[in-house]
Amino acid sequence: MNTHHEASDAVEPLPDPTDFAAREEWGRAARRRSPRTDHADWSPAADRPDPVALLEEQATSRVAELIPIRHARMMVSPFTFYRGAALIMAADLAGTADSGITVQLCGDAHLSNFGVFGTPERKLVFDINDFDETLPGPWEWDVKRLAASFEVAGRHLGFSGAECREVTVEAVRGYRERMRRAAASRVLDAWYDRLDAEQITDWVRAEQRADNLQKEQVKRTEAILAKARTRDSMRAFSKLVDVVDGELRITADPPLIVPVEDLWPDGRAPEQDELWMRDLLKEFQTTLSLSRHPFQEYTYVHMARKVVGVGSVGTRVWIVLLRGRDNGDPLLLQAKEAQASVLERFLAPSRYAEHGERVVRGQRLMQAASDLFLGWQRVGLPDGGERDFYVRQLHDWKGAFEVEGAVPSGAKLYARMCGETLARAHARSGDRVAIAAYLGGSDRFDEAIADFAVSYADQNDRDYETFVAAVASGRLEAAASA
Repeated sequence: MNTHHEASDAVEPLPDPTDFAAREEWGRAARRRSPRTDHADWSPAADRPDPVALLEEQATSRVAELIPIRHARMMVSPFTFYRGAALIMAADLAGTADSGITVQLCGDAHLSNFGVFGTPERKLVFDINDFDETLPGPWEWDVKRLAASFEVAGRHLGFSGAECREVTVEAVRGYRERMRRAAASRVLDAWYDRLDAEQITDWVRAEQRADNLQKEQVKRTEAILAKARTRDSMRAFSKLVDVVDGELRITADPPLIVPVEDLWPDGRAPEQDELWMRDLLKEFQTTLSLSRHPFQEYTYVHMARKVVGVGSVGTRVWIVLLRGRDNGDPLLLQAKEAQASVLERFLAPSRYAEHGERVVRGQRLMQAASDLFLGWQRVGLPDGGERDFYVRQLHDWKGAFEVEGAVPSGAKLYARMCGETLARAHARSGDRVAIAAYLGGSDRFDEAIADFAVSYADQNDRDYETFVAAVASGRLEAAASA
């Protein structure tokens, strides 16, 4: 298996960032070295790793009792399998063409890792919301994972081949056109550019007036935005926390939410876990973006282990309940384990010694605005080991696109939103002028990536069948429900 990706003949020195003409020429030269049409080509390598073996390898560093839940969630459909198969696709992308232009990659830019959330300025924005795999690398990798996710999802939803392609092309076109606008804009305009709720509402209403969206789709979008505004810490608190013997406690919902005192049937005292969590909370404050921070006014109350997502299932995730002035002033944080990025065996290793820092630094660079409580810390555990975590608010005006029930016109608009948002993130972290010059004004790159998406969705279907067969044979275990 290829263990280190080499950029496509990237031998020319990086241009002076103040020389915009040289940066543009660098992008055009990259296109000559690695033609845009080359991105259409993908087929499995002769020595392609066994996808089931890669999943088994990932499981060794995760909580063993949660792995069957991960497998059950991945078994639901080829789309949910794709969500959990970031390592498999990273291995495949390592052998594909690229321009030699590097950005900060999301690393897992599928369509469900975008959504709306609240900024510290209390604005509702649409952006990437998962950075567990972030690492510098070829910008095309994120574009290919995003495009293929729309092809896979379209098939799951019963779209025709032509409809799937329209949606996929729209995602890539959105990326290309937004990147070209960023390249031509003033420097700070490119940095501050973002998509907020008001712009989304205006956009969908304009699409309705142009007969590109039905009224029901507009209502659905507006409902997602309205619901997101209600999903704050107080709502999470009302759903997740009860008063037990006069004390606030996170409510058990095993195996998805397990309070710390219920985790150890062998009698291990929960105080050991609470001690290292208190240490984490004390030390992670030094990584927050403000020297004087509201976190300093909260005290620890309780914690519970939580199962989240699809690909993340099995990593250690904790809900942490804190109290401010009184019981009516709660804060819920999520402390999530940060393991090595799935990209690291194929790219240069992270410059950061701690994976929590890798995640947070990448998120701050790529997002238009990040969570006020976003920070990281490495902690020593009762078993003598160390683990990296990053911390953020559990809920802060969060909302997501609902895949089930989507129609082609709505998926097409959402695809463009994702493509443009990915371009904004890459424009902040990479050379937007060079990437825009590489992409050009034609749809050649869009069509090439759409071709790739079809081929890769076919491979994903085959991998899904292999995965399901591994569960049926007993090689992998899947929970009865997840």
